[in-house]
Amino acid sequence: MDHSDVIIFGGGMIGLALAGALDSSGLRAIVVDPADPAPRSTTAFDGRTSAVSSSSMRMLEAIGVSGHLAAPGCPIRHIAVADGLAPGGLHFDADDDEALGWMHENRHLRAALQARAEAGKTIAMHWNAKVEAVDRGDFGVTVTLADGAVLKAPLLVAADGRNSATRDQAGIRLARWQYDHHAIVSVLRHQRPHDHVAYEIFYPGGPFAVLPMTDDDGGHRSAIVWSVKADDAPGWMALSDSDFAAEAAVAMGGFLGQVSLLTPRSSYPLGFHHSARITAHRLALAGDAAHAIHPIAGQGLNLGFRDAAALAQVLVEGARLGLDLGDRQLLDRYERWRALDALSVAVATDSLTRIYAIPGKAASAVRRFGMGLVGRIAPLRNQLRNEARGTSGDLPLLLRGLPI
Repeated sequence: MDHSDVIIFGGGMIGLALAGALDSSGLRAIVVDPADPAPRSTTAFDGRTSAVSSSSMRMLEAIGVSGHLAAPGCPIRHIAVADGLAPGGLHFDADDDEALGWMHENRHLRAALQARAEAGKTIAMHWNAKVEAVDRGDFGVTVTLADGAVLKAPLLVAADGRNSATRDQAGIRLARWQYDHHAIVSVLRHQRPHDHVAYEIFYPGGPFAVLPMTDDDGGHRSAIVWSVKADDAPGWMALSDSDFAAEAAVAMGGFLGQVSLLTPRSSYPLGFHHSARITAHRLALAGDAAHAIHPIAGQGLNLGFRDAAALAQVLVEGARLGLDLGDRQLLDRYERWRALDALSVAVATDSLTRIYAIPGKAASAVRRFGMGLVGRIAPLRNQLRNEARGTSGDLPLLLRGLPI
């Protein structure tokens, strides 16, 4: 298939989710990615996990991804937010019928999205593909690959990550900065059950997230995302597994009992970027190509899934009206739909990062007072809970679990 409705650069989670969503409604997609997909099906668990909001899970079920998951994931039924280990904090509880979100191993998510895409009737995959030329002309997009293949479609979607060459070549500007933090990611084995609670513990040195995972034959598991000062990250990574686990137990206040390290640690620098716009001539951005945020609230992947759901709906409804899928009015609709939501989440996560980084007892007391106040105001607490679930605002059909 060298002619399609959409060409997608990027075979990561967002690009494959978009392809699956389009396929579910009969639109054709070509996915182009330079990576070799083979290692994804054989990789061992590396400790990388994602919190998938309840609305994102609805989309994955609606487009047929859930049936390809190797494991169902662990439901998040409670969220506990605390300022250090001081008393007080903020708590959110799930409804009886739906979890706040689900914890999944990244390898399982990637494999399921890939399997869904490769099973699609209207999806063509070009793995190990190098792009030689891109022409976004007046009447369509033409992409030439290094192997000589020439691909054509009305629209190009850049889902090629935070260092998107497609975005840069289109001249789309970014607001970008680095945080003075690195995230250390791993999975812990612990003595006591997590009871499906996700903890976010804020320290002046950076937030410490403990996220429930499914139990395995060895017992209870939780993923951690520990933000530490950039200068301290090499020291944390140099600790022995037992010493690092002991420090993690202290940071958790011992509420999960004895802990040990289950997977190797990985570390990466934390940064922020937000594109000035998410569309250009016959081009749309999605996922990290458009925005990347601090992992403080675990919303980065879910923002990308919301992009995919909104863009799919805009394109499917446009196709039913007989419109050119690269038409400016369609792209403007996508821009309006996603720009404010993405910016709001970006500003909120950046503000939280800065507010909770302020040291001192007075600042901590003010934060605890604020959390207590929010906890007593039901409409505000419910709004924040809906934000965590991804169910606030003008939801695309797929995020409601409905077909387009």
